[in-house]
This record gives sequence, C-alpha cells and structure tokens, in this order.
Amino acid sequence: MSFDRRTRIEQMRDADRARDRRNRALAIGVSAVVVAGLLGFGSYMLLEKSEAKVRNEENAAQDAKQTEDDKAKLAAEPISGEKSWDAEKLTRNHVTTEVAYPMEPPVGGDHNPAWLNCDGVVYEKAVPNVNAVHALEHGAVWVTYNPEAKASDVKTLASRVKDTPYSLMSPYEGQAGAVMLSAWGKQVTVDGADDPRVARFFAKYVQGAQTPEPGAPCTGGVDG
Repeated sequence: MSFDRRTRIEQMRDADRARDRRNRALAIGVSAVVVAGLLGFGSYMLLEKSEAKVRNEENAAQDAKQTEDDKAKLAAEPISGEKSWDAEKLTRNHVTTEVAYPMEPPVGGDHNPAWLNCDGVVYEKAVPNVNAVHALEHGAVWVTYNPEAKASDVKTLASRVKDTPYSLMSPYEGQAGAVMLSAWGKQVTVDGADDPRVARFFAKYVQGAQTPEPGAPCTGGVDG
C-alpha cells in the first residue's frame, strides 16, 4: 500500500474519531439540557403544587372564618315565637320507663340512658321521646313534622339535617305545628323550610349555650 493511501486512510479514521467525539459531546449536551429542563419543570410543578396547596388552605381557612362569622350573626338574631323552659326545672335523670312530658315534642326532662343517634340522621318513622330527649341533652336540634307539612319542606329540611352534625329529624304526628324545631329547653314552630328562623335556630342551638352536656357524642347510641 502506498504512503499516500495510508495517509488518506489515517486521515479518514481521524475524521471518524473526531466526528464520534463531536456526536458524543452533542449527545451529552442535549441530555444535559433535557435533564435540566426536566428538573426545572419538576421544580416548577412542585412549586406550583406547593403554592396551590397554600392557596387552598388559605381559602379554606377564610371560608371557615366566614362560615363562623355568618353563624355568629345568625345566632345573634332574635327568633320570634320561640318558647323557652327553665333549665333548672328540666330534670335530667336516667330512667328505663316511659316519661309523660308536658310538651310535644319534649324539650327536656328525664330520659333513657341511651341517646338517639343525631349525627345528621333523618328518621323515616317516629322515634322514642325518651331517646330523643337524651340527644337534645347532648346539644342536638330535633326537627319534627306532622302530616300537614309540605313534602317539599320535608325534603329541604332533611337535606339540612343530613349536612348538620348534632341534628336529627323525624315525623311527629301529635305536635301542634306542621314543622317544629326543638333543642334542650327551646322550641319554635316555623312556617316552612324557607322560614329564616330555621337557620337562626340551627345557628344558635346546635351545640349551643343551652346544651347541658356539650361535646357529648351524637353517635354510638340507638337508631329509633
């Protein structure tokens, strides 16, 4: 093989090696850019998620504060037509017999040791007074209705109760008003589900100041 030919072959090999080095360097550079981009995008997404979480927490806190403020405003408003009983005269003994209450539905007095479950429970049938009164002692609001109540009012009130811990609802055939709300020592007859006194009564008496045993459970009792 002539000297010139060997020289050309060596030159071609050198060119190939140089091209390989450039390709490797280019591949490494591209990979570095891609990795950097992915890291940057990942960091951006983590930052976005972190900021979104903070915003959500701040919004939730603001909503909770607004809800509490609204509740306080409602609770401060008077409830026209409300009846009250002297808490000191509402006995709280546990009994295993029926109790003759002086009002219907009852708002307090001696009651069964087992409370009626009241964690937003809607009962389709009448419930025992002696168990319901124990639920009132724990700070529940009891919504009752007789056959004169409108079906639409019953449906709307049931939705409210289901969304409200420490409340319960049941039919009560013997009561005077179509729809009545009761708490321990408190009671009002309302005109319907859209009566503004409904929201006021819930705001004021669900775990309200009238509660003899605040914080006592509304679960783990009996279901009618």
